[in-house]
Amino acid sequence: MSYKETLMADLKQAMKDKDKLAKDTITLIRASIKQREVDERKELNDDDILDVINKEVKERRSSIEEFERGNRQDLVDKTNAEIDILLKYLPEQLSEDDIASMIKDVMDKEGITSANEMGKLMKNVMPMVKGKADGKLVSKIAGQMLKA
Repeated sequence: MSYKETLMADLKQAMKDKDKLAKDTITLIRASIKQREVDERKELNDDDILDVINKEVKERRSSIEEFERGNRQDLVDKTNAEIDILLKYLPEQLSEDDIASMIKDVMDKEGITSANEMGKLMKNVMPMVKGKADGKLVSKIAGQMLKA
């Protein structure tokens, strides 16, 4: 079943269950997908839809930081719940240990030893973790490993 079909089925289920948060979140994702299809004048495949969902998760995570600074715990809780709904559509996220292991493998294979080669390292690691890890986390771990 494609992501579009899964999202539609989950939307129908959320409506039956009267789960307003899930319904609203899925509706927003479907709107983002539709907007990107209109912008690019093509139908998105599952990889493209994964990118859209990842982008939505990233936007919500940055919103949480803003809400915390504004002492808006109600919005933090709501946004965290939305993220939980979105994460179920993404592949299982890699642990920090898994990410560090992948980075170490790339560093060994490519002979990367200094922080000056961070761009080269990230260029090789990011395709391996696409959809499975947040880029900020990967960058942070890579930076720590290059300093060590």
